[in-house]
Amino acid sequence: MLKARDRLDKYRIDGRVAQGGFAVVYRAFDTIEGIPVALKIPHARLMTPETLDDFRREVRLTASLDHPNILHMKNASYIGDLFVIVYPLGESSLADRLKHRLAPRTALQLAEQLLEAVSYAHQRSIIHCDIKPENVILFPGNRVRLTDFGIAKVALKTRTILGGGTGSIGYVAPEQAHGKPSLRSDVFALGLVLYRMFSGELPEWPYEWPPWGIERLRRTVHPDFVNLLRRAMEVDERARFSNGTHMLAAFRRIKQRTLRHATARRRRSKAPKAKGQWKSVRMREFRRRYGRALETRSTCGRCSMPVSEAMHHCPWCGTVRRVLKGGSAFPARCRRCRRGLKRDWRFCPWCYGGQVQEPSTRAFTDVRYSHRCPGCRGDLMPFMRYCPWCRTKVRRKWRVPEQAEKCSRCGWGVVADYWSHCAWCGKKIGKT
Repeated sequence: MLKARDRLDKYRIDGRVAQGGFAVVYRAFDTIEGIPVALKIPHARLMTPETLDDFRREVRLTASLDHPNILHMKNASYIGDLFVIVYPLGESSLADRLKHRLAPRTALQLAEQLLEAVSYAHQRSIIHCDIKPENVILFPGNRVRLTDFGIAKVALKTRTILGGGTGSIGYVAPEQAHGKPSLRSDVFALGLVLYRMFSGELPEWPYEWPPWGIERLRRTVHPDFVNLLRRAMEVDERARFSNGTHMLAAFRRIKQRTLRHATARRRRSKAPKAKGQWKSVRMREFRRRYGRALETRSTCGRCSMPVSEAMHHCPWCGTVRRVLKGGSAFPARCRRCRRGLKRDWRFCPWCYGGQVQEPSTRAFTDVRYSHRCPGCRGDLMPFMRYCPWCRTKVRRKWRVPEQAEKCSRCGWGVVADYWSHCAWCGKKIGKT
């Protein structure tokens, strides 16, 4: 592993950007050209003669892809004992951008560029095979560039899923999972990426319609756009768009319709409302003071006040929230309570649910970890009920930051100035 300020020929390492099963990506500075770059260094154990031959073929093939929405490769060569692939350095990946709210107009702008990149490749009979938010790089001015053309195919040969196919779990088409990828497989992955961009949810196998997040999607975009995504995500590949070019043409036919729909919805939401205006003011003040600490990204389906996915009761109206309805800030979901999970956890920390399906062998860090389980010493996030590593019940009485009040029943922190119920056990605040 390289460290910050290490030198690699003319490149000065500034830090690590990402690490996967195929390669490590570093942020670096080209001391000759005077520009920042991204260095992708495949793991040495994968650099076999056969893999190098594949690289040469794919580099020659993708060198002909000259499109503003496809990230070009600056260089690929050995530096010492390391095989180094050099790319222009973007601001972030789409995966990072999706951690925050994405306005419909911006999402449509990014979606069109992504479709244009795939359409361009499909016109040249090139299948990407690994379209996912991590392979979409954002540059200044909301410029999208799809990366890993060709390199993705070589990387995918190092891992298999299901019946011998290749791809990233979560975005792979059913036929690709069985070793038969086609242009329609990229269309399926595009449908999943766009669905996540507009709904905040990633549909899961068996991809039954409607998937989670459909309510938010229908509130956000025009019904014709919903139908476009449904066709792209069809399990039967014959029912999908035949390639990215056909999907792009369908997108452009309904783009203006969707923009008008989003604009009209925004205007309606900003219209002054005399009734219930006090509730909006109170909600904004609460989010300003406690929203970040409590991660209140969603609202109660009954009273529309801010709640977080860790809460088992609405603190405003007392509604029981055994099952999470809506989006999650985590990449996976518990099959029992539908709350979010990190892929390296072994158990659900929110509901004592069963063991996590196919936990990752890779460890993921997270700034939200703040305490340790006294039993296994595993990392804990605030308001966890059970240890995600050993399933032990958490005895710690969690507190709301900058608040001393606690529930008289469960002992966990409450915000008595705003809440009427404990968010963790449902007891009415101030009542014996």
